[in-house]
Amino acid sequence: MSKSGIPVPRILGIALLIIGAGLLWWGYQLSDSIASQLTETISGSMPDEVMTRYIAGAVSLAVGLYLSLKN
Repeated sequence: MSKSGIPVPRILGIALLIIGAGLLWWGYQLSDSIASQLTETISGSMPDEVMTRYIAGAVSLAVGLYLSLKN
């Protein structure tokens, strides 16, 4: 346990929740860019950098939620 009485996994979980939300927001912002829309128009799929941020954000949120709610 840390000195404040909050378990370390819970602190890491909260940090991962914040990071995951930030990555999802960043991916959303990238998907609205002109370059991303042009790539999507030409290839029919989202650019890899957008998908990477969406996937990393979702995984980070899931792990953060698990660690935050774990007893």
